[in-house]
This record gives sequence, structure tokens and C-alpha cells, in this order.
Amino acid sequence: MKISVSMYSLASTIKKENWSVINFIDYAKSISLDGVELLDFYWANPEQPDQELELVKKALKENNLKVSAYDVSNNFVKDSKEEQDKEVLKVLEGIQIAKKLGTNIVRVFCGDLHENLTFKNGAELIVSGLKRCAEVAEKERVYLAIENHGLLAGKSSQVNNIIREVNSPFVKSTFDTGNFLLVHESPTKAFEQLKNDIIHVHFKDFREKEQGEEWKGFHSTEGVELIGVIPGDGKVNLEYIVNGLKEIKYDGWLSIEYEGLEDARLANEEAINRLRKLLDEGGENHR
Repeated sequence: MKISVSMYSLASTIKKENWSVINFIDYAKSISLDGVELLDFYWANPEQPDQELELVKKALKENNLKVSAYDVSNNFVKDSKEEQDKEVLKVLEGIQIAKKLGTNIVRVFCGDLHENLTFKNGAELIVSGLKRCAEVAEKERVYLAIENHGLLAGKSSQVNNIIREVNSPFVKSTFDTGNFLLVHESPTKAFEQLKNDIIHVHFKDFREKEQGEEWKGFHSTEGVELIGVIPGDGKVNLEYIVNGLKEIKYDGWLSIEYEGLEDARLANEEAINRLRKLLDEGGENHR
């Protein structure tokens, strides 16, 4: 297994210091990563990223870094056909950018809750959108990796059902270890549900807000206030998941995605150290 860090994992630093994609790549090299996970909304000009893309490719080559995945921030659950078509186009464009970046994984979302929408009446739009994208993904041999993200399709059973309905060998799972806590599902049980479809992993953790603590974090589906932490300091049994990945002979990317309040650079570097220790020593529990 190889280790990368999502550019989103440095979100607070990127905002504070106005980092470019190149700045992030330089940081990744300085901490001896195997690769980086890049996102569509971090291009200086997201509508026309081609010129910057060439500079990024050059920086990746010079720093001997691979791209673990290219992330598209799509939402298939839209009210009109025109809006749905735009979301499909985002993913199709993401497939082409991923190929230019040398990765065969595009992280995709399903959709977000709004008004009285439920998973049941949103699932049809999600499956329809993914089927359209999968036709191109199969031709290009690029995997669409569904992240268990948000409160609409965040449960492992929902992701599993979507994968089964789309029925493409190139539609798999980005297994986000932390996000299951937002929908009150055990990450270890979720792993057992999705382990045969994992093509990409987000290494992440949350804890519940403590009494009297100022809260800057996330609400679960039941209103529980959660705060992002360095993986190993929260509720996710990362040892179980890493060992499970070893058992199924997963040889893909583990990409750190930190969403906490501490200094992002220090937090990510500690997360990398902990993950390397889990990989090398077979599972010391850091919690």
C-alpha cells in the first residue's frame, strides 16, 4: 500500500497562505510522500486548467510523485435535466484530467440532501448519472470511486446498492474511514460490507465534542457534534481496517484526509507517521 495526502487535508493552510497546487506538491515532497490526491476546485482557473495542468505534471515528475486520485466535486441529485447534464460533464472532464495526471482513479460524490429529499428518491438520479459516466470510464479504463460522503449516500449499504445498480467493473468505493461516523455506522462493519469494492481509501478520524468545548466541526444525521482529529485520536479502529486491507491484499492508495482544528501541516505529518507504523508493524493501536 502507498501513502498520499489529499490536498483538501491542508485546506486551512492553503487558505491562510494562498497555496497553489505546485506549493502543495512541494510540501508533499518535503515530507517524503509517495503521492498526492488532487481536487478539481483547487485549480487557479477551474474552468480552464490546461495551462496549470502542464506545470503540475512537470512538478510531479521533478519531485517523483504520483497522483493517487483526482477528485471531482459533483452532485447528481439536481432538479433539472440541464443541471444533471452539467454534473455528468464534470465527471467526464475529470476522467480526462485524471488520465493526463497519470491516475486511473476519479473520486466522485453521489449527491447532497436538500429539502425533503431522501436516499430512496435520490438514488435513481445517482444511478442514472453514474451509468452515463461509467460508459466513458470503462472505455478509458478509469475507476469512478464513490466516496461515502455527506448525509444522503453515506452508509455502506447505500454505497453498496449504488455500485450493484450501476453494475460496472469501473465503479468502486473510495472508503472514507471517518465519514461513516457521520451517519452512525461502525467503520469496521462498513469495511466488511464494502471491502470487495474498495479501490481507494481516505484515512480519517473523528471524535465527539466534549462538554463545554467550543465546537467547529460536523453534525451527524442525529445531530451529534463531531470534530476532525489526527487519525488514531478518534473513534475509528484504524488498526482493524489496515489489517483488513492487508488480508484482502489491497495494494492501492491510503490517502490521508485531515479535517481538524490543529495545524494542518503538523497534523498530517503525525498522521503519516502513524499510518506508516500501522503498515510496517502490522497494527499497533494509537488510540
